[in-house]
Amino acid sequence: MSQTRDLQGGKAFGLLKAQQEERLDEINKVKGRTKESGPGERGPQTQRTYPSSGFPPQQLLDDPKYSSDEDLPSKLEAFKKKYMEFDLNGDGDIDIMSLKRMLEKLGVPKTHLELKKLIREVSGTSGETFSYSDFLKMMLGKRSAILKMILMYEEKAREQEKPAGPPAKKAISELP
Repeated sequence: MSQTRDLQGGKAFGLLKAQQEERLDEINKVKGRTKESGPGERGPQTQRTYPSSGFPPQQLLDDPKYSSDEDLPSKLEAFKKKYMEFDLNGDGDIDIMSLKRMLEKLGVPKTHLELKKLIREVSGTSGETFSYSDFLKMMLGKRSAILKMILMYEEKAREQEKPAGPPAKKAISELP
């Protein structure tokens, strides 16, 4: 056995996921924070663009099409968790193999051609990846049926918690 073996692989993975969550949180920032800074003032965080998304973080939330959506912050948080779960390499994009794994996990296996077509619909390019911004636009936009269905099946797949304690008393009408 070598003496230089790094036994802290889990810690490095945790740091990678924390950095990824921080990047996605900047994109998901709540619109109210820019309103507090004043009408003409914008912080340096709102001016920054991200290579994987290509737009300032507030652009999605400032869009009137999405800002009228109720419960937007909680939806963005749920979408962020799902995106982080399937962004296996942590580079900010979901590639074709991550998408394949996600669909197989849900019991809906697809061929590579079907996956390429799905990615092309989502991202609008011929690449084999789609970014978090494409993911958000798909989930919040009109073409969100595919991934909303995926999230719905995942929620149904989770076991429902059984009520704790003694069973409820039955009424006479419920007896056989």
